[in-house]
Amino acid sequence: MFARFSSLRRLTLSRRAVLEVSAGLGLLLAVVLTCWMSSFCALADEVRQNTLRLHVQANSDSQADQAMKLTVRDAILAEAADLFADASSEAGARSIAEASLPRLQACAERTLEQAGCGLPVRVYLTEMYFDTTYYEDFTLPAGVYDALRVEIGAHAGKNWFCVLYPGLCLPAAGAPAVYPTEAQQELVESPGVEVRFAALEWLEHLTGKAGD
Repeated sequence: MFARFSSLRRLTLSRRAVLEVSAGLGLLLAVVLTCWMSSFCALADEVRQNTLRLHVQANSDSQADQAMKLTVRDAILAEAADLFADASSEAGARSIAEASLPRLQACAERTLEQAGCGLPVRVYLTEMYFDTTYYEDFTLPAGVYDALRVEIGAHAGKNWFCVLYPGLCLPAAGAPAVYPTEAQQELVESPGVEVRFAALEWLEHLTGKAGD
């Protein structure tokens, strides 16, 4: 009887030891992941702060409205090519965009008028959330970015978006986007970064940073 009790006691202690070790390893893993994600999130935030995006939204998803969206997009990009050619920072690009809003607004209005479209259009600067975005040469993390936004009509259709600074989608941009630091550049160009960006996007939605 005593031997059986001793065996049960040893088994209980053994299970407790396993649970304690498992809990300790889990805590250690949580600390490591927290530190890793904290550093990763900080670097991703640097990338967001050094990016000015362009967002064009169509009136609706009809074929005509989607085609008009692309026509306005092309006109805006052509107009922006000279404007942003000398931008050396996101802050500089945003200042250029802000000062050029009347010119860009007039460009969008003129394009619609020449196409025989009577829809209103609004061009303005804002901060908005973007999901993780995959381009041919690099990937941008999910999060809130400064953006030049173009809203056509009811702006209820599919959108088109790209990057004004660094000048990824400008007609004169022949090279991939270049970020201020090597770490930022490596982040957006790293192979296999999709898993980390997926985790970051999940974290953004979990903490409510993704907006509505």
